[in-house]
Amino acid sequence: MQYRNFGETDLRASVVGFGVWTVSTRMWGVTDEDVRKDLLRRAFELGVTFYDTADVYGDGLGETILRDTLGAHRDEMTIATKFGYDFYSKPGEQPGQRERPHDWSPEYVQRACEESLKRLGTDRIDLYQLHNCRVDAIENDDLFATLEELKAAGKIRHYGVALGPAIDVRQEEEGVQAFRRRHVASVQIIYNLLEQMLGPQVFAAARDTGGGVMVRVPHASGLLEGSYTTQTEFAPGDHRNFRVSTSEKRKAWLEDGLQKIERLDFLIRGTGRTLGQAALQFLWAEPTLTCALPNIYDRRQLEEFCAAPDTPPLTAEELAAVQDLYAQDFGLTPQQAAA
Repeated sequence: MQYRNFGETDLRASVVGFGVWTVSTRMWGVTDEDVRKDLLRRAFELGVTFYDTADVYGDGLGETILRDTLGAHRDEMTIATKFGYDFYSKPGEQPGQRERPHDWSPEYVQRACEESLKRLGTDRIDLYQLHNCRVDAIENDDLFATLEELKAAGKIRHYGVALGPAIDVRQEEEGVQAFRRRHVASVQIIYNLLEQMLGPQVFAAARDTGGGVMVRVPHASGLLEGSYTTQTEFAPGDHRNFRVSTSEKRKAWLEDGLQKIERLDFLIRGTGRTLGQAALQFLWAEPTLTCALPNIYDRRQLEEFCAAPDTPPLTAEELAAVQDLYAQDFGLTPQQAAA
């Protein structure tokens, strides 16, 4: 495993992090408690020290499972959690986080922080992130004054923003403002070989302000893991079903992605990398990118991703070829892309 700091901060992370959403919600098919805990323990054994969760995952389960499984290793871990969704008013796991209202008031943020500290069984949160915030939250002076108070009290070490839930062009402005106006330690975005629209401006803002970038969905919701076919189906309630609104659009998304992946074969052939590992090495070629959060839902996949730092980095020629392909929409004609 390799490790990087978030920009110029003292916040350190394994380059492969663990997004706890896969083992604390029902959206990725990991529902057996023993399997969930086994994945967390094995990740730690493989050198994963960065764990990204949220208070809303499983209505608190995303935090208590870390405490119950890895609590004895607290001082060896970097814990990032998120806040902003009010799940206290109407408890009970919702089908999607967008169902819940945001509350950025100082009173709510202070309460949310205290409750997260209790669930995590810790006296400090290493990285406290605004969860799927919009520009209005980033412009909220009272909110950031509250975060500074929590930081001064030692309850949080750093704060950042996690943008989402789905990828949106508005998030470029949100990420840039978070770095340039609020000087956050980190911004979390969706970014991968197939979806690069948020990267350049956010990376530039991170460089200029001394922050770091965290990436989720590094495998484009599984497309870049190399196991999908045009016949792939997802169980009802699976997170990947929310990528597109109808089964017809989902089929088109799969077909489009698979055609693009065929054109990335040069990243695998004779390189000693799997497609999933090449997708991670593409991310780590960006200096401001601190940590990638692959979706982890079985041991084989966990082992593959944790071995990725030991595979050959992408060469300058490979990176240039990727950029050329992306600029040309991977050579697909409009008819192919719409098929």
